Amino acid sequence: MPVTETQLAVLLADVALVLVVARMLGALARRLGQPAVIGEILGGILLGPSLFGGALATTLFPADVRPHLTTLADLGLVLFMFLVGLEFDFGRLRGSGRIAGATALGTTLLPFALGLALSAHLLRTHQPEHAGNQVGFALFVGIAVSVTAFPVLARIISDRGMQGSRTAALALSAAAVCDLAAWSALAAVQSLADGGRHWQVVLVVPYTLALIGVARPLLRRLLARARPGSPLPGSVLTAAFVGVLVSAAFTQLIGLHFVIGAFLFGLVMPRPEQPATRAAMLERTHGMAALLLPVYFVVAGLKVDLARLDTSDLVDLALVLLVAVTGKFAGTWLAARSQGLPSRESAVLATLMNTRGLTELIALGVGLQAGLIDERLYAVFVVMAVVTTAMAGPLLRRLLGPGDTGPSAEPPAASATATAATATAANRLGTADRQAATGTGKSLGRP
Repeated sequence: MPVTETQLAVLLADVALVLVVARMLGALARRLGQPAVIGEILGGILLGPSLFGGALATTLFPADVRPHLTTLADLGLVLFMFLVGLEFDFGRLRGSGRIAGATALGTTLLPFALGLALSAHLLRTHQPEHAGNQVGFALFVGIAVSVTAFPVLARIISDRGMQGSRTAALALSAAAVCDLAAWSALAAVQSLADGGRHWQVVLVVPYTLALIGVARPLLRRLLARARPGSPLPGSVLTAAFVGVLVSAAFTQLIGLHFVIGAFLFGLVMPRPEQPATRAAMLERTHGMAALLLPVYFVVAGLKVDLARLDTSDLVDLALVLLVAVTGKFAGTWLAARSQGLPSRESAVLATLMNTRGLTELIALGVGLQAGLIDERLYAVFVVMAVVTTAMAGPLLRRLLGPGDTGPSAEPPAASATATAATATAANRLGTADRQAATGTGKSLGRP
């Protein structure tokens, strides 16, 4: 159905409103010592049906406009997941060492196991959409409580000036492994969510090989055209955006969520050798994603009605928080201590790994769309994501005194150049989302 003039006018006004609210609440969150994404997620919830019996959400976002908002939100999500994959540092995994490997296992396996146990209780009141899909439900709950938000984690590390510390290096390495495992597991779990079609996940393997063998060499040739000191060729950006959209469309077509395809394309995208080229690519993509991601927060918030949560939901929320926080903290702390890290540093590392933020929100959206969880449980997990992310700042302030960044770790020689290049791009970015995403690249220090 074509968009009417009235619908288009309301859509444009809604996007303007969303950007203003996201900007204001993101700035307020940062003033309070929180990541900007906390304010933006809360803004999406406040514009949703939780207030005034849903009258505000119905007035501001009419039902006939919401599908168009969802389309814009999905496009922003594609670009964000492309950035998550693009900023993934395989070199950090190779050099992460025994401590980071043990930390990654602890921060993933213990909360995942506790999540599986918790799912038995949640199944009593939250049945998946497809009957008999209890296994997929249990696996999804395990994934949801074991996620770490890599971009938000990197932003927190950057804000506290911890980039050169051993704790930050371990946290970033462990979070990278955790993220890669989470998205891979989510792709597998989603293939269980449609009543028995399991063949989709098999197609991801030859598709990934095709990306590596065909798309990656072609993109590398395009990147080779970039000259030091020259503007980034438009052909590079065009090829990257076309590729990520096609990749997202392909995974959506075979029954997996489009975020999987966007993430895969970002992973196989060759990294520019010139720091300035890399900074320019990140800046352009960050700019486009930052305009659309706040719309995603509102679309997500429209599915969160906190006023409908009853006593049983509040009990579920308490249990989810208990499992998510203690599982992450205990798993990380025990793993770090087993490798000889001091108790306080292990606690700092465990606090950092407890951040979830936007990564959790995206995973929850996949689960909701796949019918693995209902809207009530979705709301419970969204609150958990906000609370666990907001906890990180105050806990770090208690564990680390003013100016204390933990034991130092000598950064790689190439890190300084890459950090400076990314920081140059960051200075040109204004929105909170871009700050959070740029924090990822800044902390990674990848050439």
